[in-house]
Amino acid sequence: MSTNNQQQHSPLSKTSLIGGIIILLSILGYYGNKAVQSYLGQQAIEQTGLEVLSLEQALKVAKNSNKLVLADFSAIWCPSCRKLDKQVFSDERVKNQFNQNFVYARIEFDSQAGKSFMKNYQVMGFPTLLVVNAKGEKLVQLPVSYEPSPFLRSLEKVIKARP
Repeated sequence: MSTNNQQQHSPLSKTSLIGGIIILLSILGYYGNKAVQSYLGQQAIEQTGLEVLSLEQALKVAKNSNKLVLADFSAIWCPSCRKLDKQVFSDERVKNQFNQNFVYARIEFDSQAGKSFMKNYQVMGFPTLLVVNAKGEKLVQLPVSYEPSPFLRSLEKVIKARP
Protein backbone atom coordinates (compact mmCIF):
# COMPACT_ATOMS: atom_id res chain seq x y z
CA MET A 1 0.00 0.00 0.00
CA SER A 2 1.46 3.37 -0.98
CA THR A 3 0.90 6.55 0.94
CA ASN A 4 0.25 9.77 -0.86
CA ASN A 5 2.12 12.53 1.04
CA GLN A 6 1.03 15.32 -1.26
CA GLN A 7 -1.49 17.66 0.23
CA GLN A 8 -4.18 19.07 -1.93
CA HIS A 9 -4.56 22.88 -1.66
CA SER A 10 -7.74 24.49 -2.70
CA PRO A 11 -7.53 27.35 -5.23
CA LEU A 12 -8.80 29.67 -2.50
CA SER A 13 -5.95 28.87 -0.10
CA LYS A 14 -3.36 29.34 -2.89
CA THR A 15 -4.93 32.68 -3.78
CA SER A 16 -4.91 33.73 -0.11
CA LEU A 17 -1.25 32.75 0.24
CA ILE A 18 -0.25 34.64 -2.91
CA GLY A 19 -2.33 37.65 -1.82
CA GLY A 20 -0.68 37.63 1.60
CA ILE A 21 2.78 37.50 0.04
CA ILE A 22 1.92 40.39 -2.28
CA ILE A 23 0.61 42.48 0.62
CA LEU A 24 3.71 41.71 2.70
CA LEU A 25 6.05 42.62 -0.16
CA SER A 26 4.10 45.83 -0.80
CA ILE A 27 4.37 46.88 2.84
CA LEU A 28 8.08 46.06 2.95
CA GLY A 29 8.60 47.92 -0.33
CA TYR A 30 6.76 51.00 0.90
CA TYR A 31 8.67 51.27 4.17
CA GLY A 32 11.97 50.34 2.52
CA ASN A 33 11.48 53.05 -0.11
CA LYS A 34 10.49 55.60 2.53
CA ALA A 35 13.62 54.76 4.54
CA VAL A 36 15.85 55.16 1.48
CA GLN A 37 14.15 58.42 0.46
CA SER A 38 14.46 59.73 4.03
CA TYR A 39 18.16 58.90 4.08
CA LEU A 40 18.70 60.68 0.76
CA GLY A 41 16.67 63.65 2.04
CA GLN A 42 18.80 63.94 5.17
CA GLN A 43 21.95 63.82 3.02
CA ALA A 44 20.60 66.63 0.81
CA ILE A 45 19.77 68.80 3.83
CA GLU A 46 23.25 68.30 5.29
CA GLN A 47 24.86 69.17 1.94
CA THR A 48 23.18 72.60 1.93
CA GLY A 49 25.32 73.67 4.87
CA LEU A 50 22.36 75.64 6.22
CA GLU A 51 21.66 75.77 9.92
CA VAL A 52 18.29 74.09 10.30
CA LEU A 53 16.09 75.71 12.93
CA SER A 54 12.55 75.02 14.01
CA LEU A 55 10.05 77.77 13.27
CA GLU A 56 9.99 78.76 16.95
CA GLN A 57 13.79 79.01 17.07
CA ALA A 58 13.89 80.96 13.81
CA LEU A 59 11.28 83.45 15.03
CA LYS A 60 13.41 84.20 18.13
CA VAL A 61 16.54 84.68 16.04
CA ALA A 62 14.64 86.85 13.54
CA LYS A 63 13.36 89.08 16.33
CA ASN A 64 16.86 89.59 17.73
CA SER A 65 18.51 90.10 14.34
CA ASN A 66 15.79 92.11 12.54
CA LYS A 67 15.52 89.50 9.80
CA LEU A 68 12.66 87.71 8.10
CA VAL A 69 12.09 83.97 8.39
CA LEU A 70 12.10 81.74 5.34
CA ALA A 71 9.92 78.82 6.41
CA ASP A 72 10.53 75.72 4.31
CA PHE A 73 7.68 73.25 4.72
CA SER A 74 9.05 69.93 3.46
CA ALA A 75 9.04 66.20 3.90
CA ILE A 76 12.34 64.43 4.45
CA TRP A 77 11.33 61.69 2.00
CA CYS A 78 10.02 64.05 -0.71
CA PRO A 79 12.04 63.96 -3.98
CA SER A 80 10.91 67.49 -4.95
CA CYS A 81 12.03 68.83 -1.57
CA ARG A 82 15.37 67.08 -2.01
CA LYS A 83 15.72 68.64 -5.46
CA LEU A 84 15.13 72.08 -3.93
CA ASP A 85 17.81 71.40 -1.31
CA LYS A 86 20.34 70.16 -3.87
CA GLN A 87 19.78 72.64 -6.66
CA VAL A 88 18.76 75.84 -4.87
CA PHE A 89 19.55 75.82 -1.16
CA SER A 90 23.07 74.47 -1.82
CA ASP A 91 23.85 77.38 -4.15
CA GLU A 92 26.35 79.80 -2.57
CA ARG A 93 24.46 82.90 -3.77
CA VAL A 94 21.25 81.62 -2.19
CA LYS A 95 23.02 80.79 1.08
CA ASN A 96 24.58 84.28 1.14
CA GLN A 97 21.16 85.87 0.65
CA PHE A 98 19.72 83.70 3.43
CA ASN A 99 22.53 84.66 5.81
CA GLN A 100 22.19 88.39 5.11
CA ASN A 101 18.42 88.80 5.20
CA PHE A 102 16.69 85.66 6.44
CA VAL A 103 16.61 83.04 9.13
CA TYR A 104 16.01 79.58 7.69
CA ALA A 105 13.44 77.31 9.32
CA ARG A 106 12.57 73.84 8.13
CA ILE A 107 9.23 72.42 9.14
CA GLU A 108 8.92 68.68 8.66
CA PHE A 109 5.60 67.42 7.31
CA ASP A 110 5.69 64.25 9.41
CA SER A 111 5.82 66.08 12.74
CA GLN A 112 3.50 67.78 15.19
CA ALA A 113 5.06 71.10 14.13
CA GLY A 114 4.18 70.21 10.54
CA LYS A 115 0.54 69.59 11.43
CA SER A 116 0.38 72.93 13.27
CA PHE A 117 2.11 74.72 10.40
CA MET A 118 -0.38 73.34 7.88
CA LYS A 119 -3.30 74.44 10.03
CA ASN A 120 -1.94 77.88 10.99
CA TYR A 121 -0.80 78.88 7.49
CA GLN A 122 -3.36 76.89 5.46
CA VAL A 123 -0.59 75.01 3.67
CA MET A 124 -1.73 72.10 1.53
CA GLY A 125 1.44 70.47 0.23
CA PHE A 126 5.19 70.52 0.01
CA PRO A 127 7.58 71.95 -0.72
CA THR A 128 5.99 75.23 0.37
CA LEU A 129 8.12 78.28 1.05
CA LEU A 130 6.71 81.07 3.20
CA VAL A 131 8.33 84.30 4.30
CA VAL A 132 7.10 85.36 7.72
CA ASN A 133 8.04 88.23 9.97
CA ALA A 134 9.44 87.85 13.49
CA LYS A 135 5.88 87.74 14.86
CA GLY A 136 5.13 84.73 12.66
CA GLU A 137 2.81 86.64 10.33
CA LYS A 138 2.83 85.38 6.77
CA LEU A 139 4.14 87.99 4.35
CA VAL A 140 4.32 86.00 1.14
CA GLN A 141 4.41 82.50 -0.29
CA LEU A 142 7.35 82.16 -2.64
CA PRO A 143 7.02 80.30 -5.92
CA VAL A 144 9.01 77.08 -5.86
CA SER A 145 11.81 77.24 -8.38
CA TYR A 146 14.44 74.59 -8.90
CA GLU A 147 16.85 77.11 -10.40
CA PRO A 148 18.82 79.47 -8.13
CA SER A 149 18.49 82.65 -10.26
CA PRO A 150 14.66 82.84 -10.33
CA PHE A 151 14.58 81.94 -6.66
CA LEU A 152 17.02 84.75 -5.86
CA ARG A 153 14.84 87.19 -7.81
CA SER A 154 11.87 86.16 -5.65
CA LEU A 155 13.91 86.78 -2.50
CA GLU A 156 15.04 90.19 -3.78
CA LYS A 157 11.41 91.22 -4.38
CA VAL A 158 10.59 90.31 -0.79
CA ILE A 159 13.55 92.31 0.53
CA LYS A 160 12.63 95.39 -1.55
CA ALA A 161 9.00 95.22 -0.42
CA ARG A 162 9.95 94.91 3.25
CA PRO A 163 8.66 97.83 5.34
